[in-house]
Amino acid sequence: MFLTCEGTLGVTPGATTDYGGRANFHAGYQRIEGINLGYLQIDGTQMFALAQVLSDLFKDIPRATISRKMETLKIKSRRCDLAELRTLKAINSVPTRAVKCSLISKADLEALCTSCKSLSPSR
Repeated sequence: MFLTCEGTLGVTPGATTDYGGRANFHAGYQRIEGINLGYLQIDGTQMFALAQVLSDLFKDIPRATISRKMETLKIKSRRCDLAELRTLKAINSVPTRAVKCSLISKADLEALCTSCKSLSPSR
């Protein structure tokens, strides 16, 4: 795995190749609601670490409330693989001690943000 520096917000890992030889994602940062969130671009879809979304974007909303919103909106998360987890650690989207991570798509994140706007204090 290798990292390259480019992009508008600092370090943006380039295409990542795991030991199987596939290169199917890259990483970067996206500003959402005024907060820089790390993402993985996987098969053309931006995917965000649910842990970072909960801790940075929805820090003032109880997790049970977010879980109920996700269930109501039919938002599904998917577990990331080892190479994806390592990349998320490299861009500081998940703690280095993390052993697993769930991802949600940008479209689902936007729907969740819209649904939770009334729950969060004004920024």
